[in-house]
Amino acid sequence: MYMPLLMMGALALGTYWLVRNTPTFSAPEAVREVGHEIDYFMQNFTIKTFDVDGKLKSEITGTEARHFVDTDILEIDQARIHSININSQLTTATANRAYSNGDGSEVQLTGNARVVRKASRDAQGKESPRLEFRGEFLHAFLNEERVQSHLPVVLIRGADQFTGNVFSYNNLDQVAVLTGRVRGVLMPNSANRSLAPAPAP
Repeated sequence: MYMPLLMMGALALGTYWLVRNTPTFSAPEAVREVGHEIDYFMQNFTIKTFDVDGKLKSEITGTEARHFVDTDILEIDQARIHSININSQLTTATANRAYSNGDGSEVQLTGNARVVRKASRDAQGKESPRLEFRGEFLHAFLNEERVQSHLPVVLIRGADQFTGNVFSYNNLDQVAVLTGRVRGVLMPNSANRSLAPAPAP
């Protein structure tokens, strides 16, 4: 008469054992959003990039840099950037801080920003005088050889000097545009007449 009761007890113990030892599967975790966080940093560093032929294209140095994973932006302290275009013209950019995109083709310079292109001669012997831009903010597009700023800039070309509130320069067509309160100082016998910045109307 106790057999059914024993069988029920054995079945209950077996069920309890199965429940205790059956592996459980946790719910899939939600995809973690990438925050504005630093994934690596460098100190007293140099980064060089080369073209497909192995020639030096650009060089970036700084005292410290921080890379943000969400934006792929490299934030550089005491930045110095050398860029060489296809005509072997050297351009140097310096600033208290720079923000470079992933491939180094676009750089924003803040605090004592300065971009200098050395004087050079082309294949026909035509000389391009030294060119310099100064300001608290400069936005450089290295591959397109453009520089622009929404803040006041000083432009120095050879011995001539110009200032303006808003600025853009394209090295490919050698045109500089200054707008706002534009002022200029043209030195006599200057060889710079072919590239006088054009104020907007």
